[in-house]
Amino acid sequence: MLELRILSSDDWPVFRELRLAALAEAPYAFGSTLADWQGPGDHEDRWRSRLEIPGALDLVAVLDGTPVAMASGVPADEDPTAAELISMWVAPQARGRGAGDLLITEIAKWAAAQGCSTLKLAVTPHNDAAIALYRRHAFADTDELGDLLDDGTGRELVLAKPLA
Repeated sequence: MLELRILSSDDWPVFRELRLAALAEAPYAFGSTLADWQGPGDHEDRWRSRLEIPGALDLVAVLDGTPVAMASGVPADEDPTAAELISMWVAPQARGRGAGDLLITEIAKWAAAQGCSTLKLAVTPHNDAAIALYRRHAFADTDELGDLLDDGTGRELVLAKPLA
């Protein structure tokens, strides 16, 4: 059974476990690195702070009692009519089982309930599986320039979808 759970800052150990797994399994998909969040960067205050972004919604998908996916919705800094989908990752054992669809749908509902008319995200251009998932949910290319990729070969793609 697949279900969603909203995280609070008290759930930082769950978020930490998933985030570290995501950065280890799919380093190409994130702007941060595993090294950024380990060693001196791996402390409770930092994990709690990440889950205390004002106005954000932090979710995990739980499959048969085990957290297997995560995503967050945050207000867009530059556009008060938009929200952003960030930090999305689905563990390999849960891919193709609906976790990504469930997370995207819930973040979109949350954003619409906040009065947002657009949900945006950034994705690395070679992350074909994620791009296909986002396109299935009506995300389309925008004219916005994404962040530079760490290897300097390009930029993230910025996708957006209108919300009802």
